[in-house]
Amino acid sequence: MSTPSPGRTSCDPSLPSKASDITVVRIELMAVRLPLRRSFATSSHRKDHLDHILVRLTDREGAQGWGECASPSHPYYGPETFSSCWNALKDYFAPLLIGERWDHPEELEAVWMRIRGNLFARAALDTACWDLYAQRRNRSLASALGGSAEQVEVGVSLGIEESISELLDQVDDHVGQGYRRIKLKIAPGWDVAPVAAVRERFPDTPLQVDANAAYSSTVDHRRVMRALDGMALQMIEQPFAADDLLAHAELQRELRTPVCLDESITSASTAHTALGLGAAKIINIKVSRLGGLTEARRVHDLCTRSGIPVWCGGMHEFGVGRAANLALATLPGFTLPGDISGSDRYFTADVLASPITATRGRVSVPSAPGLGVTIDRDAVRTHLLEKISVAQ
Repeated sequence: MSTPSPGRTSCDPSLPSKASDITVVRIELMAVRLPLRRSFATSSHRKDHLDHILVRLTDREGAQGWGECASPSHPYYGPETFSSCWNALKDYFAPLLIGERWDHPEELEAVWMRIRGNLFARAALDTACWDLYAQRRNRSLASALGGSAEQVEVGVSLGIEESISELLDQVDDHVGQGYRRIKLKIAPGWDVAPVAAVRERFPDTPLQVDANAAYSSTVDHRRVMRALDGMALQMIEQPFAADDLLAHAELQRELRTPVCLDESITSASTAHTALGLGAAKIINIKVSRLGGLTEARRVHDLCTRSGIPVWCGGMHEFGVGRAANLALATLPGFTLPGDISGSDRYFTADVLASPITATRGRVSVPSAPGLGVTIDRDAVRTHLLEKISVAQ
């Protein structure tokens, strides 16, 4: 397949006008802990709460923008952690942004380019800048990004359970709620049997699996992939290590089921390489993993030009990050249900005054300026672990 080179976004109704420049004069970092309704297990670990970083920007006109750093607490999904993101935001990203004049969030790539990696940390500020930018132009974030959908179809991601019967109960509950797709976490020892049981009970339900890079390209593990290939799955997500694109390409040639890449895709450039190698037929676009909305939109545009379907993945975001994901998922290339299920599925209380909810597998996209949501300041204070400010 011939894959065009990644470049600046082609979906650009939000190109800057020089009507107003933006200067951020204050950045607040808030470490917030929300307990999960139910513990969630992947191939690497189990968690019962989430610690994320909320970012609030204030510009010289008094306008504010919000973002969320949804990095895991431990380096299992990727190299970043809550602590590393906190330090990167406090010591590097925030000081570079303070006092910088800009008209469009894309301009800030030149400001942050000296900092290598730290994509989850970067994503928080990039999202907050997009929120601020859209508000200053009295546009919804979805509109500013170039999206138009008023609702987004969503699926649900289910973790590794203690037993197959518990898993079946979870699937039954969420199918009954109308979710448009079920994703099952898998790992060596928890793969063929539970997936087969779900497929037998729910023969017509769109189903996919996610390994979070838990497998290797050994004969035994490839045998597992071939067994899953016969279960009418929408996709097999990230079976091998993030940097093993050749193994994914070899596997894709062996399977009828599309391979989807998640952890492997950290930029439009890595997406371009993966597609050029034939390592995937579907791409999971995550705002956090890609360093923000700017690069996420760029990957969307690359995949759309290449005829590759994409969907919006999630990192169990609080309402701030979830609203940003919703806005991104309104772009036309997002043709598969995303992991943007209702906040009430995960948390007893969110940081939004009106939490994001799903109705029969659809979530309405906020239409108010910026993220279009109202932060519940009392909820933030209740669950606050630490707060610092960086000012001009």
